[in-house]
Amino acid sequence: MSYVNLLGKRIKEIRKSKGFTQDALAEKIGIDSKHLSRVECGKNNPSLDLLYKIASVLDIDTEEFFKNSHLKEKEILIEEMNHALACCPIDKVRLFYKILFDIIAG
Repeated sequence: MSYVNLLGKRIKEIRKSKGFTQDALAEKIGIDSKHLSRVECGKNNPSLDLLYKIASVLDIDTEEFFKNSHLKEKEILIEEMNHALACCPIDKVRLFYKILFDIIAG
């Protein structure tokens, strides 16, 4: 997944968590909702000015847009988790296992 795709997914994730529709956010930042849609889909790379405007309306620091490692493809996430678990002591692996299956069951 490209950087632009991850950035767009992260913008969408934050927008939704803040309760904004695409139309409402686009209106607040002064762009067409179709442009915002293309940014969120990873088709358009947003300018720094646009990122600052979005961050301001969403009341976040711009660095939040780049905290997107959890949006990687499933296979990559599993591979990274497997590597991390292989390096952990058994007590941490057991704790992770318990937490994971508590989440799945709950």
